[in-house]
Amino acid sequence: MRVIGIDLSGPSNHKDTVLTVFEAENRQLRFLKSRSHLSDEEILKEISVQSQVDEVVIGIDAPLSYEDGGGDRESDRNLRKFIVEIGMKPGSIMPPTLNRMVYLTLRGIKLSREIAAQPSLHPISIVEVHPGAVIGSRLSQVEMDYLLTYKKDFEVRKVLLGWLEQQQLIGIPETAAEQCHSIDACAAALGAWHWGDPAFTPKWRTLAKPPLHPYEFCC
Repeated sequence: MRVIGIDLSGPSNHKDTVLTVFEAENRQLRFLKSRSHLSDEEILKEISVQSQVDEVVIGIDAPLSYEDGGGDRESDRNLRKFIVEIGMKPGSIMPPTLNRMVYLTLRGIKLSREIAAQPSLHPISIVEVHPGAVIGSRLSQVEMDYLLTYKKDFEVRKVLLGWLEQQQLIGIPETAAEQCHSIDACAAALGAWHWGDPAFTPKWRTLAKPPLHPYEFCC
């Protein structure tokens, strides 16, 4: 199984889009590659290449649907409740139609449908993920402060790289700590792995409700 984590940014912000590729074997994720500065076409090509090799599970950090009429989806409310219960701040879960989120939502919806429409040799599965919740739901209480600082603190990102290795993500290069988007892409892969591999269980998940919400959401 190939596992891909994508930290997506808005349509005009390719430089902050990071994609990581791992291979799942023996209850580990082995790092294969990381790419950044990606357009939708480049993401689709990379997924196509990986799907020629094996089944692909993709975790995308972006809303893949929105609530008709605006505001929170039921899944947003449920995830916000979950992260508060484990000691995280509620503000990291934002409605997909919020002004600062709407272009990311647009790209997430477009890209996920393009992936689904693309022919592939092996099956491709997509899940929406929240990297902060993926990390927070697996940290100890004494480590929770990492979530407040890792996006701006290089030293904390280095600590999280070691933590990711403890989660059995093997071989991530030290350069991944240079930007938070790489950490988030790796965390997206971790969440997707625990969702897509029957040997594991995600910490939280909500089922798809097609046609309006066609993808599951997990951490």
